[in-house]
Amino acid sequence: QVQLVESGGGLVQTGGSLRLSCAASSSIFRVNDMAWYRQAPGKQRELVAAFAGGGSANYADDVKGRFTISRDNAKNTVYLQMNSLKPEDTAVYYCRLRWGLYYYWGQGTQVTVSS
Repeated sequence: QVQLVESGGGLVQTGGSLRLSCAASSSIFRVNDMAWYRQAPGKQRELVAAFAGGGSANYADDVKGRFTISRDNAKNTVYLQMNSLKPEDTAVYYCRLRWGLYYYWGQGTQVTVSS
């Protein structure tokens, strides 16, 4: 059973930065399908960032230029660097990885951006 553990969330002021981490219990070396999602209160979970083919990444329109997804295979960890944070970025953030046919989710980490 693969486990994903997110960390790095917290309370930050508008314009601040946070780096979220998603540590996997198994090797991510051959994992290509990795993504970060978020869910704000009363809203559906939405895709924030995901690796696309060839090492590129896709981002939601409202985070483009501010958020960056990255990975460290040696540490089995996926990151989400978030800069220029806004109050509307407040949400629980989840990482999701796919091994073979199965998707795995972390437990989520809360990000709160104060105005």
